Amino acid sequence: MDTIFITDLRVETIVGIWEWERRVPQHVSIDLELGADIRRAAASDDIDATLDYRIVAKRVSAFVADSRFKLIESMAEGIAEVIMGEFTVPWVKVVVHKPGAVRGSRDVGIIVERGER
Repeated sequence: MDTIFITDLRVETIVGIWEWERRVPQHVSIDLELGADIRRAAASDDIDATLDYRIVAKRVSAFVADSRFKLIESMAEGIAEVIMGEFTVPWVKVVVHKPGAVRGSRDVGIIVERGER
């Protein structure tokens, strides 16, 4: 199985449990790994034979921008559900980073893996 990945997809959204977080959009960063068999695309050199990562990125960005999750855990699970449901991949790994969420740290986040590798 091959892997298609997207790293540091930045999206502005409402996320958090505190009152100020429910009013002020914040940036999250998303890393994705998706299982795919790219042999047909590699042999044909045809975009229609592969998973178009630009379309995946646009869909995930729209989903996250329109969301209003309190927890990044819920956001990561929602992203995984969208990808597994709409792009027919056998597995996905979703990493959601929420920079600055903990004072003194550069980054915090959650990793969700769904499906079979």
